[in-house]
Amino acid sequence: MADAPGALSPVALAKREAHVVRALREAAAAHERMTAGVEPVVRAAQAMAAALKQGRTVFAFGNGGSAADAQHFTAELVGRYEQERRGWPAVALSTDTSALTAIGNDYGFDRVFARQLEALGRPGDVALGISTSGNSPNVLRALEAAKARGLVTIALTGRGGEAGKIAAHHVSVAEDRTPRVQEVHATLLHVMCELLEMELGNG
Repeated sequence: MADAPGALSPVALAKREAHVVRALREAAAAHERMTAGVEPVVRAAQAMAAALKQGRTVFAFGNGGSAADAQHFTAELVGRYEQERRGWPAVALSTDTSALTAIGNDYGFDRVFARQLEALGRPGDVALGISTSGNSPNVLRALEAAKARGLVTIALTGRGGEAGKIAAHHVSVAEDRTPRVQEVHATLLHVMCELLEMELGNG
C-alpha cells in the first residue's frame, strides 16, 4: 500500500522529532534564564494592581505577535484568568480597525497607539507596551504619550531597546531569538494575571 500523502521516511521523521525536542528545550532554557531576574515582573504587576484598585484602566498594545499578546492579556483581565471575580477594565489598542486605519492614514503608523492613549488615557491608568525588539516606533511613541499624560508605563521587551528607557517599569527577556522572547512574554503575562488575582482577589 502506498504511503499517505505527506508521509515521511523514518530518517526524515527522526530529524523532525529531534527538531521539536530541540525547540522545546530551547524554550525551557529561555524560561529558566528568566528566573534569575523576576523582580521587575513583580513590581510591574504590583503597579498594575494598585491602578486597578483605584478603578483605573489597563491599556495594552504591540504589533503582530505582541498585539496578540496584548489582546490575550486584556481578555484575561476583562474576563477572568483562573479565579472567579469581577472583570477589570482593560483595553487592547490593536482591536479597533477603524481607529487604527484612520489614525494611521492621517497621522502615520507610528501614532496609532499614542493617539488612542491621548484620547482615552487618564492619569493613573496603565500603559503596557509590548515589543520584542524594544524599538517599535509606535510603541515608543505610545509610551512617551502615556508618560506625558501621567499614566503608569510598563515595557515588556526582548533584549535592550529604547522602550525600557522610557517606561517606569521594564521587564526584559534577554534572548536572541524572537520566538523564544515571545514564548517567555506569553508566560510572563499569564504570571502577571496570577499575581493580580493573588493581590486583588474579587476586589
